Amino acid sequence: MIEICRNLFVGSEHDEASIRGQPGWFVIHACKEPYHRQALGYRSQGAPKHHPEYLIARRTGRLILNLVDAPDVNYIPSEIIDAALVAIDENILWSTILIHCNLGQSRSPAIAFLYLAKYSSTFEGRDCEEALLHYQTIYPRFTPAKGMLDYIKLNWQKYSSRK
Repeated sequence: MIEICRNLFVGSEHDEASIRGQPGWFVIHACKEPYHRQALGYRSQGAPKHHPEYLIARRTGRLILNLVDAPDVNYIPSEIIDAALVAIDENILWSTILIHCNLGQSRSPAIAFLYLAKYSSTFEGRDCEEALLHYQTIYPRFTPAKGMLDYIKLNWQKYSSRK
């Protein structure tokens, strides 16, 4: 688990297990397995598409994303990424946040990267490639799958244009 900015940590499911139940934490589970499956209780390969929490399940102190580490950017819904960024922004002053995926290498650090792009000056004046290189110094374990990397590159302007 690495703190990438004040109150925002990125890590793996093992890191989540180490802080589970501790007060003061807000957790974003950036992985379908096992968290989204457990939250909704489905046994089929995927969540029922008609379920109101098909993409995002909200629980007290947690946001649970139906997010797989897909090689194709078309399987990375913007609604999921945007909900995670809003949840971080809404909770970071009041809670310590852990955003995690299974290994802490692709999905969770990608979302944290986009949070820094949108809500901080960390990458100010840098293009996407420069920002990604700089982020490697902040979070060296970042090895995004093709889908997550393509999502970042295709949406860089959307997230790096601070308002």
